[in-house]
Amino acid sequence: MAAHMRWGLHYLLRTRNTAQFRRVSKLSDVTGSSYHTPCWKRVQSQSSTGTTCLSVRNLSIQTQDTPNPRSLKFLPGKPVLGSGTVEFPSQSSAECSSLARDLFEIEGVKSVFFGPDFITVTKADEDLEWTDIKRHALDAIAKFFESGDPITTGAVHHESTLSEDDDEVVSMIKELLDTRIRPTVQEDGGDVIFKGFEDGTVKLKLVGSCTGCPSSTVTLRNGIQNMLQFYIPEVDTVEQVEDEVDEVNAKVFAELERKLQD
Repeated sequence: MAAHMRWGLHYLLRTRNTAQFRRVSKLSDVTGSSYHTPCWKRVQSQSSTGTTCLSVRNLSIQTQDTPNPRSLKFLPGKPVLGSGTVEFPSQSSAECSSLARDLFEIEGVKSVFFGPDFITVTKADEDLEWTDIKRHALDAIAKFFESGDPITTGAVHHESTLSEDDDEVVSMIKELLDTRIRPTVQEDGGDVIFKGFEDGTVKLKLVGSCTGCPSSTVTLRNGIQNMLQFYIPEVDTVEQVEDEVDEVNAKVFAELERKLQD
């Protein structure tokens, strides 16, 4: 059985360049919706679908809901990073990006995330209205693309780098993440970063709209874990992990929220 699954995975990976996998396996039961409405005015008012479009010098920016009610995905209609992703979990981490810095200047913005062709903005509190945040974010994004400045001068996370030290199982985990799982998660404004494999446990970091998302546990267990186990019998479970700096930022932000509530 294991050999059959392994052969199936190898066949899947060999054919990924000739067949497009369009959400063959949905990783979440809750997804956002994308709309492509022509924009004829500078600012088009929100419709019942929740789509907003801003047109400035042939740049049309659309917004798209994500499974995380605190996160909103912005699609400028042109490449953002082109490939890869980069996360700015706090204002102090945004020194390498003028756009991220400008977005953090907007009241209520907690974190910023760049993808290949999208920008995800996460607000600090679910009770905050999106109206003002969205309006200021649209203006900041439009002005940035008019400026011609580089999107970031920092490091970008591309595909999971294969190492000579990787055994066959780790190599297959990375391949499956990059070809089947990460593209689907990115459609919802987030990403999944491989952090290690030990004693049958795959360690992953969820970023972007996945951070703090109510459906992230469903995505992790019912989606990612089931898919990895189906193709790679050596995988027993999937565990979400955070970097040390993320844990520190989370504690600092929680303390700030507590003080504001007092």
